[in-house]
Amino acid sequence: MSVQATRRLVLQWTLRNATCPVLNLRTILGSDNVRQRGFMTCRLLCSTHNQTSTLHQHTDLSQLQLQPGRELSIRALLDMGFTDTQADQLLEAANKGRGGQSEHASSTLMALFVLGLNPSSVLKVLEKCPELFYVKGTQLQQRMDNLRRLGLLEGSLQRVVSHYPQILTLPLRRVNTVARFLREKCAFTVQQATDIIRDSPAVVQDDLGQLEYKFQYTYFRMGVKQAEMVKSKLFRVTLEEVRCRHSFLERRGLYQTPDKKGQTLIVNPKLKDILAVAEETYLADIAMATREEFKVFQKMMAREWQEEDEEQDRDMGADSDDDDEEEDEDEEDMKSGYRQRRKK
Repeated sequence: MSVQATRRLVLQWTLRNATCPVLNLRTILGSDNVRQRGFMTCRLLCSTHNQTSTLHQHTDLSQLQLQPGRELSIRALLDMGFTDTQADQLLEAANKGRGGQSEHASSTLMALFVLGLNPSSVLKVLEKCPELFYVKGTQLQQRMDNLRRLGLLEGSLQRVVSHYPQILTLPLRRVNTVARFLREKCAFTVQQATDIIRDSPAVVQDDLGQLEYKFQYTYFRMGVKQAEMVKSKLFRVTLEEVRCRHSFLERRGLYQTPDKKGQTLIVNPKLKDILAVAEETYLADIAMATREEFKVFQKMMAREWQEEDEEQDRDMGADSDDDDEEEDEDEEDMKSGYRQRRKK
């Protein structure tokens, strides 16, 4: 559903069910501001806190604007296009949060509708992330606009929000910091950074130290370039899974770290064939091993990593005077950073 079509549909619902005499088509469409039109529409669709059904017909718009705690009603949700069951589920979700229904619930719904989501998608988004009920509508709109500026256009933006609505609960600074980190520290292009956020939106909540280590491990240890990382959706996979699957192949003689010229004595499997497949497929087609062998190897690797961490903790304690040295951003310093302690 396009944004324009959604706006027209919301206006149709409003005018078809409107009983407030002071709000008509000219009032809504006369506003030059799209957000104001949506906000005025939302005011009509949502009843005031604890109001009666007769008040719905006689409330003046100015009085409605003075009510800070408007609640969603079953009728308003039905008018928006939700079924009876969906309306009950949504109202239950809105009321079970922090001490009852949020005053921002109505503006949250409007923002999601204006984004282009249909009632079923809106319900799924709010069931996945009920925290959105407590985000101001203006903040939601700012965060959506920011994602558009990062390159998530219509279609991609709707898919990201549907798959990972938690991205709309994060401050703009956090999302922009991760996008800039991918470009500056990991040398991804602007388009590649956009593709990563689109395909792996949970990356915006990853620890930046772990994120950098995962990139450097894949780049230096496995010899994989940025384009293949994006194609294989590297950032959907945990660092432990990357290391474990790679090390298992390496110790079985099925993977080699490329030399300085990027050459190996064997043909390494593609990163997407290592990471972007189910464990059964990985074991059968790539590692050619049994699940029991892999489980034993995982336990062994967990012990090795724990020992490494303990040893590096001791080394870092002895060399703490060197911790304040600044690193350059060229490839050699990135490589030295990769050799540093794996952050937890």
